[in-house]
Amino acid sequence: MVLETNRLTKVYGRNKVVNEVNMHIDRGEIYGFIGKNGAGKTTLMKIICGLATQTSGEFRLFDSEDIDAGRANIGCVIEQPALFPGMNGKDNLIYYAKLNGSEETTDISGLLEMVGLEKAALLKAGKYSLGMKQRLSIAIALLGEPEFLILDEPMNGLDPTGIHEFRELFLSLKDRGITLLISSHILGELEKIATKYGIINQGILADEFTADELAKRLQKYLRIRVDDTERAVSLIKEKWQTFEVEQAAENMLDIYGVSEEAGLINAELNKEGIEVSYLAMAGQDMESYFLEKMGTNTD
Repeated sequence: MVLETNRLTKVYGRNKVVNEVNMHIDRGEIYGFIGKNGAGKTTLMKIICGLATQTSGEFRLFDSEDIDAGRANIGCVIEQPALFPGMNGKDNLIYYAKLNGSEETTDISGLLEMVGLEKAALLKAGKYSLGMKQRLSIAIALLGEPEFLILDEPMNGLDPTGIHEFRELFLSLKDRGITLLISSHILGELEKIATKYGIINQGILADEFTADELAKRLQKYLRIRVDDTERAVSLIKEKWQTFEVEQAAENMLDIYGVSEEAGLINAELNKEGIEVSYLAMAGQDMESYFLEKMGTNTD
């Protein structure tokens, strides 16, 4: 496991900005970290990277309690690193490579090409767009070939083309064996790349689940209320073997796998003398699901 936290907590004054968080990130994952502004995302990332110290709790990096050794294998972009506006992109990268001792082992041109800056390598950083500055920041974070990359809101302020290019970059980094922790408000883009999610709300990790688990949670289903759930379940399973039936509440059933069969199910149940007093399709889209988990009123 790349990162495992145990009741990680950060207190500022009387405010628990990070509140007993238990996070788990496995090797090779793209972990989408989601929460409102002020929810604790950046603070937690700073603790992992060594830019802040936890008040209590602990964490392990690469299955080890040697945090310093683990941090040597991390690259991070939190609140964009200082770029030298009078120096070109290549020289900025060389400067940071010298700073962390990786100049002799780093393919500077290859790294610039990887982040899509090969054509702007000799342009002064002061003339870079926001997206170009973010690309250069990621290149700096990749110096020393880290296995774990932590990126705080890397897609903020990008146009659709830039967001698409960053998505391709993150997927290519994953293909190279790099594990990524990415915080973002752009839920639709995270859905396209994340293999696991963590939702933080007022410092508390409200939920943590894989992309496959999310797909199941967002699956549309038919909710019905019947007067005899046992007979209803038996009949549905007999008639439609591919449907999944779950007991939602007393006399309430959720049926997964339904597309156009709602009316037919109602008719079959009525024919067998099972009264249906409620029938409706249900399920959330990704945005409403996350907003609910984040404690955001969507009314």
